[in-house]
Amino acid sequence: MDLAEYASHDAVGLRDAIRAGAVSAAEVERLARDAVDSVNADLNALARPLFDPALAAEATGPFAGVPFLIKDSGPFARGVQFALGSRSIRGVAAGADHELMARFRAAGLVAIGQTTAPEFGLNFATEPVRTGPTVNPWALDRGVGGSSGGSAALVAAGAVPLAHANDAAGSIRVPAACCGIVGLKPSRGRTPSGPLAGEAGFGLIGEFALTRSIRDTAHLLDAVGSPSIGEKYTLPAPIVPFARSHRQDPGRLRVALVTEAWSGVPVDAQVAAAAIAVGRTLEWIGHSVADARPEIDPDDIVEAEMLAVLASGAALLRAPRRPDPARLEAVSRVVLDETARASALDVAAAIDAQHRVTRAIGLFFTRYDLLLTPTVAQLPLRVGTLDYNEAGHTARSWIRRILEFGPFTAPFNISGHPAISLPLGQSREGLPIGVQLVAAYGRDDLLLQAAAQLEQALPWADRLPPIHTDQV
Repeated sequence: MDLAEYASHDAVGLRDAIRAGAVSAAEVERLARDAVDSVNADLNALARPLFDPALAAEATGPFAGVPFLIKDSGPFARGVQFALGSRSIRGVAAGADHELMARFRAAGLVAIGQTTAPEFGLNFATEPVRTGPTVNPWALDRGVGGSSGGSAALVAAGAVPLAHANDAAGSIRVPAACCGIVGLKPSRGRTPSGPLAGEAGFGLIGEFALTRSIRDTAHLLDAVGSPSIGEKYTLPAPIVPFARSHRQDPGRLRVALVTEAWSGVPVDAQVAAAAIAVGRTLEWIGHSVADARPEIDPDDIVEAEMLAVLASGAALLRAPRRPDPARLEAVSRVVLDETARASALDVAAAIDAQHRVTRAIGLFFTRYDLLLTPTVAQLPLRVGTLDYNEAGHTARSWIRRILEFGPFTAPFNISGHPAISLPLGQSREGLPIGVQLVAAYGRDDLLLQAAAQLEQALPWADRLPPIHTDQV
């Protein structure tokens, strides 16, 4: 197997090749390391040098031998240092595996490195001062979205077939849209929540991964998505595994289409047109598509997202060693200051807003099976557009700033509904355009069934960026 053949496989394909004896797990790991090295000099998507050796994983798991990357969010993997994208965190390592990392290991995924993230994950750009900007394999002057931008860049460039990601307002789906790959935020409780979400994040943060195919998404959800005893917001495992159910016909679905942002921010004409074209494809498949939208107050979206901001700030303020403000970026200093001054009344107001958004979306899905939107409002932004180190912001003004770019994703973190970004469009400039599908709470299976139909009708596997492993 050479690099081009390696990069042509998704995770299931690599697993099958290893099982068949066509290639060894050791050879696949070597190819993955070469693949990362071949593109990372251009992309700057690693938070630190590759692990040597790789992190231990089960040799008999469903993805045994498949290379993987974890995001610089933590504490996540036992013994692995993390910085949360910040210069202020140095020499700190996780003392134990996060539950999701334990499941990745049990699945056999071989983690060979750690990917970049913006400081404390509070940006839709991955351009931390600590590492410098991660850039887009489709155009090196464009960003990759955030906060799971390093993972998205390396998956899109063929370096690994899938990588860890998490999402408090769109941080899986936004980078997926910017980089032309698949990004699922599962239903709240489908996967183990991160330290912030499980303890103080009010359920806004969803943990999962970025992939290049729907079958990888479905198989991985089966591998890591079973509930654990005592977890909050848990859902029962599906009667039919996602790996099988995603190939089933969902029947005629009621699909709502919206291309205007709740906040009224501008939506690029090419982005809107891509969502409309996907709506036509769904009609051609046999579904019913109508213009409709949940009635959500955009101010409630901002207020509810303050829960994720306050959770991040509280975790840092409770840390045994608080970060040095002099080594923080400007918005982080504001977040810590506002968190320190916040009261129970501020949290109560944010929770009230969360309930209003959740009720509106829940009511909407009594009338529709799916919601179709753009993932982000614009084409991938030029590097430097979302400057987290820019002075003069409040926490709320920063949320509004990033939601100008990504207005469509955050409501479903607030409500807990499953949502997926699919790489179904491409601009005149050759940049990827993502389209988001959302389903009722717990209907991850329905979401994957519709996504699989679109993958067959509008295939994207052969659409590769200029910076790609098989072109080295």
